[in-house]
Amino acid sequence: MAANPIDHVKDATYFEVPQFIQEDGKLEIPQIFQMMGLPDEIYGQPLQFTKFMVLELVAAVVLIAIFVPLAQRMARSDAPRGRLWNFFEAILLFLRDEVARPAIGSKDAGKFMPYLWTIFFFVLACNLIGMLPWSGTATSALGTTSALAATAFVVTIGSGMSRLGVFGFLKAQVPHMGLPLPLAIVLVPLIFAIEIVGLLIKHTMLALRLLANMFGGHVVLAVLMSFIAVTAGTGMWGVVMPASVLGCTAMNMLELFVAFLQAYIFTFLSALFIGMALHPH
Repeated sequence: MAANPIDHVKDATYFEVPQFIQEDGKLEIPQIFQMMGLPDEIYGQPLQFTKFMVLELVAAVVLIAIFVPLAQRMARSDAPRGRLWNFFEAILLFLRDEVARPAIGSKDAGKFMPYLWTIFFFVLACNLIGMLPWSGTATSALGTTSALAATAFVVTIGSGMSRLGVFGFLKAQVPHMGLPLPLAIVLVPLIFAIEIVGLLIKHTMLALRLLANMFGGHVVLAVLMSFIAVTAGTGMWGVVMPASVLGCTAMNMLELFVAFLQAYIFTFLSALFIGMALHPH
């Protein structure tokens, strides 16, 4: 077990493992970038292959292994059979009918379903992998959530400009208010600046919301477990230990719900922003 349990939510170049696997409790990750002859740093920033990168790759491989066969079966008009396949199909239909179509519109939703399905299941997979012992939660890193929010921003801006044109999209950020010319000269640039800043803030909060929820939950788990170490060797240990274990069990059940909830919220807000770009005001 790691000396500092909060390390579970930090990125690193190693995995924390039991000491019977690795004496120092750290399983180092091969640095493939250096094996390829690349430098250790680029512009002063370390070039490393980290555990979050490994876990994101694992999440992607798992999703490919699940959904490629499912898509092939559906392309052959072979209806999925079994609880597991029906479970995945139910989620896909829910995201289409209850998220994409209401937010984007039935006419346009189909074009964005591959993106929305991918972002939902990738976030969900990263969240769930983070609940496994000795792994880590990639979505508790700002770099990960920022990259996900950046893709949502690019899709939002790109879809709006594709539909309305670059000038039309920028013009649509200011609602038609029928202002007198002197007042419009003052207010229109101000409203335009506010709308552009608001667009950036909305996608920034998309990253921070996911980060805070996943990071916060694991911090609470770390604090609950640390009570056991703090009271070790004292008369309170016999009371604190079972209470901490029960508290962590309850928190893990909540974290399981939060893993699905945050994937849904991220996908729903992404769909909502896309719909707002396609159908401004």
